[in-house]
Amino acid sequence: MTKQSLSGQDHDMSTSHELVEVGDGIEPTGDIQVGRARPIPRISIQAFCEDPQFTQVLQVAAEDRRLTKAHVSVHMGGASAAVAHYQESPTPNLIIIESSLPRAALIGELDKLAESCDAGTKVVIIGHLNDVILYRELLKRGVSEYLVAPVSPLQLMESLSNLYNNPEADPVGHVFAFIGAKGGVGSSTICHNTAWTLSEALKGNVIVADLDLAFGTTGLDFNQDPVQGIAEALASPERLDEVLLDRLLTKCSERLSIFAAPVILDRDYDISADACDMVIDVVRQNVPFVAIDMPHAWTSWSKRILTQADEVVITAVPDLANLRNAKNMVDFLRASRKNDSKPHLLINMTGVPKRPEISIKEFEQALDLKVLGEIKFDSETFGQASNNGQMIEEINAKSEAAATFRDIALAITHRRETRVEKKVSALAGLAPLLEKFKFKR
Repeated sequence: MTKQSLSGQDHDMSTSHELVEVGDGIEPTGDIQVGRARPIPRISIQAFCEDPQFTQVLQVAAEDRRLTKAHVSVHMGGASAAVAHYQESPTPNLIIIESSLPRAALIGELDKLAESCDAGTKVVIIGHLNDVILYRELLKRGVSEYLVAPVSPLQLMESLSNLYNNPEADPVGHVFAFIGAKGGVGSSTICHNTAWTLSEALKGNVIVADLDLAFGTTGLDFNQDPVQGIAEALASPERLDEVLLDRLLTKCSERLSIFAAPVILDRDYDISADACDMVIDVVRQNVPFVAIDMPHAWTSWSKRILTQADEVVITAVPDLANLRNAKNMVDFLRASRKNDSKPHLLINMTGVPKRPEISIKEFEQALDLKVLGEIKFDSETFGQASNNGQMIEEINAKSEAAATFRDIALAITHRRETRVEKKVSALAGLAPLLEKFKFKR
């Protein structure tokens, strides 16, 4: 570690975000920025602040799912406090310094800090000056990032994420968790059909991970009978790599593979939350989209997956128990995922003959959440698809449910469908009549 370099390496301070290749007529929406910040590895972060407002930003970021592995501590006093602190203590992986000092004074404090900085320590400066000369001087000294206050929690997390994730590497895959508000509401069917639509409409590689180890239906729905699957990975998560993952997956189409459940009852399935983390981390490094088919269970590992997922899709049928459970889930996710988009709610199997139902409007009012879609009761289409091991769009591409699954796929990936309208001549409607006159003449 030299005085000229606080981080030990140069760093490109520009940010980038790779988008997965999508199909014709589909484009990303503006709110895709929500997913730019990737999970940050298990590092120690120490921050030295001047403004209590930035302290609150740090606290919000520290509670976010992307920083759950990092250890964050916050101190007051700015750059001078950091210099004094590290004269007697070793430096962490990352130092964040907020400073309102003028250019010369800030550079002087950083030069003092460099004398006690350990090799490999990265430094991020939150400044109050939009100064190009200062920015260049900081780059020369190896500062990893300079952000001009005020900084939002998402902006800070994205910048920190870029320090520990190579922008030129393939994007980390997005994880979508599908769970039912109650057992038997069709969450697995929705998960599988949405995953299939992602692979077909968005032309992206998808892995469906079935975590209902004893009773999962992924193999049945895709007409597969895999010998190995996700249980082997969860039993020894430290052994899972790209080669073993490829061996355990079952390929269903060009772009879709399943991580199937064993569906046998001669063993106990005690899943570790840490094992789930390790397996999902490996899977998301290999494909852009991971759809997790969650059982209706409330355990330490299921809560962790729901809080760590990029998007959560809750499926409910229109009755009172589903309304109560869905509200509890939505309230929990809102409290634990403050910097993420709201969970998505689907109302399934509406319009069952002679069954009293709670309306979609009542669901939306009780949950303070817009329902993403409604899937009407259609025993013939869904029953035929289940018996054949096919997806709804394969059975009936023009069905309302097929269109709903496409809407879900676009919503959870923050994309929209674009339609090109053909310009019609004002005389086009008169063409048949003009042809008749021409024939008579």
